[in-house]
Amino acid sequence: MTMPIEVTQPSDREVRVVRTFKAPRQLVWDAHTKPELIKKWMLGPPGWDMPVCEIDARVGGAYRWRWRSQADGKEFGFFGKFTEVNEPGRIAHTQHYDPGDIGGSMESGEPALISTEYTEANGVTTLTMIMKFASKEIRDGAVSTGMTDGMEIGYARLDDMFKKAA
Repeated sequence: MTMPIEVTQPSDREVRVVRTFKAPRQLVWDAHTKPELIKKWMLGPPGWDMPVCEIDARVGGAYRWRWRSQADGKEFGFFGKFTEVNEPGRIAHTQHYDPGDIGGSMESGEPALISTEYTEANGVTTLTMIMKFASKEIRDGAVSTGMTDGMEIGYARLDDMFKKAA
């Protein structure tokens, strides 16, 4: 059985997210690295779409994600480079915030460092993500946006995708 997102702050610059999926590790990996799959679930709250989802999942490869509000057309996104790719067990990347016309001050010039591990036991995959921000203030700013609530909305969509595929 899947469990809702578990969010902790192990240090003054980090956010740790743990989430389980009733799906094989390779499927969960693919859902996080293939643009055609990401665009189906990584949308946050209803009313958003993802017009840009580019991923070159290899060490030194880049990614760029951009979301758009269907209500007012405002956009924001993230971009960065992959620093570690060990399919299907671990991936790490830098993350820069692109405020677009949404705004916000999560960017310091220094990227956040994101690492995600995927472990599987008995057909259940556990995703463990560590987000390390440049400062406590930037971490707190990112958390205050409702980021992890949006993540859980997306993960629930991903659960539905896995159920339909089973």
